[in-house]
Amino acid sequence: MFPVLGAACLGGSRMLFTKTISRPGKSMQHSPHYLIRILIVVACLVTIGGSIAFAQPPRAPLSLEPEGVRGEAVFPALEGWYRNEDGTSTILLGYFNRNEEPLNIPIGSDNRIEPGGPDMGQPSHFFPGREWGVFSITVPAGSEDQEFTWTLTVNNQQSVVTFWLNPAYFVDMFLNRANGNVPPTLQVAPGGDTLQGPSRGVQTSYTATVGQPLELWAHASDVPMTNPSQHPRSGRERPPLTLRWELYRGPADVEFAFESNDQDSRMPQVIGAIVLPNDQDRHAFEDISGGETTTVATFTEPGDYRLLVTVNDISGNGGSGDQCCWTTAHVDVTVQE
Repeated sequence: MFPVLGAACLGGSRMLFTKTISRPGKSMQHSPHYLIRILIVVACLVTIGGSIAFAQPPRAPLSLEPEGVRGEAVFPALEGWYRNEDGTSTILLGYFNRNEEPLNIPIGSDNRIEPGGPDMGQPSHFFPGREWGVFSITVPAGSEDQEFTWTLTVNNQQSVVTFWLNPAYFVDMFLNRANGNVPPTLQVAPGGDTLQGPSRGVQTSYTATVGQPLELWAHASDVPMTNPSQHPRSGRERPPLTLRWELYRGPADVEFAFESNDQDSRMPQVIGAIVLPNDQDRHAFEDISGGETTTVATFTEPGDYRLLVTVNDISGNGGSGDQCCWTTAHVDVTVQE
């Protein structure tokens, strides 16, 4: 169809613009063939215009549009920033994956932070939905005017966030002054550092073998709020403390499960924790005193992996928008054949 129409377009337009029927002193008259050529050119313009519109890449959706199933964008997100005792400042970032399935966006042109990048510790594996404060960037004192951009391109849709030490985004990640809540504490190695708040760097590393379970040890605990709300939240009650492992970077998916004493199946075997339904990589503690957990990770391909462990208190993911209180840590795993 298109070759025939194209030939008609070329022929019709050439004849239209080179031949008219008119005589000096007479009004211009058009032959029936001339009118047919006009219709052909109009049809060509409509067809070509439609083809150009169809070839344009899809626009990036608005961040508050309903989520899709696949083929959607991933939005980088600035959570806020805070000052450290040594004069540096830490910027906290997360993301919103509008797809209903995880996506991998390798570090590089499609997943870059500038200047200083492209790799500044951001994830390359993106879970569906909103993930709060998954990594941070620490900048030296005197960086108030330094701007950064995080660019994510996936499914032919590009999203960019520009961030700096914007006073409007200053947050206290270590204290909710309204209720006295503070982030829970976390250890990812026996006798290791006690962590609180956003992760700053990799905390520990492991070596594993493809197909062989790797035990991931962690200890979490929390303290009561000093001024808890007198109005309990509606809806399903949240556990007082949860701990979750997930893939942050790596060449393939990772299977997380609780350790089992039964070699034929994997059942929960943790200290002071219960299992949430349909959430095999998440521990829900019965009280804020927390305790130790052991999660088993199994890798199907060799390579370098980075895992993220997050501890949330009763305020939930992202502190229910208050930017406090949760604690994260990054763990590197080198997997061999």
